[in-house]
Amino acid sequence: GKEVIIANAIIAILTIGGQQLFSFFTFSCPCHVGQNLIYGLAFLGVPALILLIVGYALNNQTWRLIMGKRPHFERVTSSNRLLKCKLVCFVLCSITGRALVAPVTWLAVTLINGSYYICAVSEYVPVYYYGAAPNVTAPERSRILATFPCSQLVPPELTRARDEVILLLRYQSQVAGWLLIAVVVITVFLSYCLASCFSPLSFLHFRYWSSYVHNEQELFDEATEQHARLYAMQHVRKFFGFVPGSENVKEIRIPSLREWQAISGLAFLKKVDEEHYDYSLLHDWALKERASGKYLRTDEDP
Repeated sequence: GKEVIIANAIIAILTIGGQQLFSFFTFSCPCHVGQNLIYGLAFLGVPALILLIVGYALNNQTWRLIMGKRPHFERVTSSNRLLKCKLVCFVLCSITGRALVAPVTWLAVTLINGSYYICAVSEYVPVYYYGAAPNVTAPERSRILATFPCSQLVPPELTRARDEVILLLRYQSQVAGWLLIAVVVITVFLSYCLASCFSPLSFLHFRYWSSYVHNEQELFDEATEQHARLYAMQHVRKFFGFVPGSENVKEIRIPSLREWQAISGLAFLKKVDEEHYDYSLLHDWALKERASGKYLRTDEDP
């Protein structure tokens, strides 16, 4: 929908801005044999990998897929298994498509910029046809080529050869960047076309279904927030003797030292039985203990 397109556009713009800042403040080619390739590929690939992982981690569908469990009473049939596999494949493709926006943008912008690619492969360019240092050994030629990304390290007699090599590598890098963009755009377009062809819904029905799912999720989130607040409020009221935000509180409860100790500390989700969990130490205390103890009326003088 429109929300997805807007979100992807924002992610792409932020990635482009981050790449420019990243290049300006951190990238400095070592201009040394054996180090250029590692350094250039690290700056090219590692941020893209991190962005891909973050894209997976920030997508709620990823955790729904990982944490989703089949009910014990559901019968597993071949048709159910096939439908489950199709659903998992569809969700995986959807998650991956969203997660690839930032890393692909990073790779495309970085390749179009050319600096990382020039640093990575400069020492492997066959420059003998440029007339650059024709009478040197192969290791010496590689050492000279490795210095080409750093103009201040290049001897004056090799300036012309250096400029031609940089132009060649920048051309290769930018072509690769535009090819990557073209491949991604064509792949996305064909994917939408195939999904539309095999969809059992008509165009308007699909728009209605998308709108329904969006509204259902918003309403579910609102109900979750309100339900959790009301449920937690019961336990807080049992512990303190009043509801937070109430006016004209007549009395408050004074928790004992043992009760303070019972709700303090660290706790994990605790399974009570086959159907219920304790969400916190306060929740566990409220279910097990009676709300007896000392009460203090607020309308009396202390």
